[in-house]
Amino acid sequence: MSIVITGNPGVGKHAITHKIAEMLELPIIDINSIAKDAGLFEKNNGVYDVNTAKLGKILEQKISEKKVIVGHLAPYVLDKNKIKIVIILRRSPYDLISVYKKRKYTDKKSKENLGSEVLGIIAYDTISKFQEKAFQINTSGKSIQEVVEKVMVLISSNEGNEEVDWLNLVTNNNDLKKFFVD
Repeated sequence: MSIVITGNPGVGKHAITHKIAEMLELPIIDINSIAKDAGLFEKNNGVYDVNTAKLGKILEQKISEKKVIVGHLAPYVLDKNKIKIVIILRRSPYDLISVYKKRKYTDKKSKENLGSEVLGIIAYDTISKFQEKAFQINTSGKSIQEVVEKVMVLISSNEGNEEVDWLNLVTNNNDLKKFFVD
């Protein structure tokens, strides 16, 4: 059974996945790379979408043994029965603003991803699908090593889940307009 690392762009999925895979001596499956290599990105109204049905079928064939799987599309393309644990990395939307600027995201793309993190869309979809197998970790202000240690504890004991609620924080700061498309 495989280990999954998911979350919004910029939360540290790939950095953490590489460390975990190295420590556990497991191969990595990068969901986005597979989608890209299979030509599953489709442009609709100027936005790229992924054919998740086709991607799910491809991944189903690749997850026959223990691996570390990484990607924000995990809750939409993976089968719960083939997964041991899903770690949802979360990061403060205030921190993500600078991450997206460094990545040169457009304002629209930044706000879409920021809004998704504030609302916890990937977290909600992951927890809904994987239920008792899904756990959250807040990566804000933590080093890669600190997050890796938390992930390893979760993998070995299913203990250390962190409740994350950015919507409450953003609302209390009166910053909703900062994170959502006008």
